[in-house]
Amino acid sequence: MLKSVEIARRQSEIRQTLAELAGKENPTEDEIRSMGELDREYRSNETRYRAALIAEDEERREAGDELETRSDREWAEIMGRFEMRQVALALDEGRQLDGATAEIVNELRSAGGYQGIPVPYAALETRAGETVSANLPEPKLIRPIIDRIFPGSVAERLGIQRIAIAQGEVAFPVATSGAVFGWQTDELSNVGAANPFETEERSLTPDHTGGAQMVISRKSLKQSGAGLEQAIRRDLNAAIGAELDRVVINGSGAAGEPLGIIPGAGTYGIESTPVTAAATWGAFRTEIVAFMEANAITSPGAVNLAFDPAIWSDLDEALISGTATSEWDRLTKHVGNPAISSVIPAESAIIAATVQGIAPGYLGIYGGVDLIRDPYTRAGSGSLVLTGLVTADFTVPRGLQTRILTGLAGA
Repeated sequence: MLKSVEIARRQSEIRQTLAELAGKENPTEDEIRSMGELDREYRSNETRYRAALIAEDEERREAGDELETRSDREWAEIMGRFEMRQVALALDEGRQLDGATAEIVNELRSAGGYQGIPVPYAALETRAGETVSANLPEPKLIRPIIDRIFPGSVAERLGIQRIAIAQGEVAFPVATSGAVFGWQTDELSNVGAANPFETEERSLTPDHTGGAQMVISRKSLKQSGAGLEQAIRRDLNAAIGAELDRVVINGSGAAGEPLGIIPGAGTYGIESTPVTAAATWGAFRTEIVAFMEANAITSPGAVNLAFDPAIWSDLDEALISGTATSEWDRLTKHVGNPAISSVIPAESAIIAATVQGIAPGYLGIYGGVDLIRDPYTRAGSGSLVLTGLVTADFTVPRGLQTRILTGLAGA
């Protein structure tokens, strides 16, 4: 028990005793002496109580500092013990969740909105010791949930920021006009006309829900054991990650999909430029210069670039006359390594940059994966059908930070 609490309880007891003694009309000598001793003790305890509060406040601050530095490690540790196998068995045969898995599921369920068993996105990442793609670091620590869902994606390379949203909507006010600078024409004149500070709002809303489905055979449930853990995680990770990557770039905004960068260029105010020329460093350089001038970026290295594999092939094949240097070498010298993905439409490229801390786009993912069991579709074979529901939305806060290039024909 804290010393301050102990002293406070004693003070309460003293007050109660003094009240009883003070109520007597003819107290005895012993009672009068007792009242004097209790009064002295009460005044002494007031000083001790203040000292205890000061000491405990310092202890709380020290403990708080320790908890702040320890929280990330503890979260990584408990998430590392989350078992997808437990979730599959709970849905298949009603097995009770236990340990870290039960603790995390209960925490997610307390936020509401889940029909099945909620699964955090961090639980879908590949764990240490598993095979990972070439040139990607083997994960050691769990990063924020949404940052880990598809770290090697084209959206990640373009600088799209992903945020976790528990519930509700998230709005991004973006300044459209503000202060202007002017000089005095004479000593008494105004420095310039006042200009209102105005913003427009881009919102993320939980209106788009999709699902990744998988069928786990009865043999897999009985035979695979712990190996089923990695299989479920890898499959869900790949399916959800690939689809989120696709809708960021090509989401139609219809049939339940969020509106992506390319179909939503007109809505978001993104400029689309028909290059109608061979894919060369010179063609990209012209657009990058215009992009830098519009966004006050001081280096081409601040620009993120993405295009389809055919453009990479054209750039790598096109050698500068009389040299062994290709157009690809010239491009990567200035811009770095662009993202190459078939998600980008043919003969097209996307240029984007983070300006003044504002990302070129925001992908919001709501809650965790809502994992639901379908006990009827494959009941005849004893298979387990799982559906992982994902609610997400995408928006571009400021179209000026993104540019689309089309007509990049082969050399």
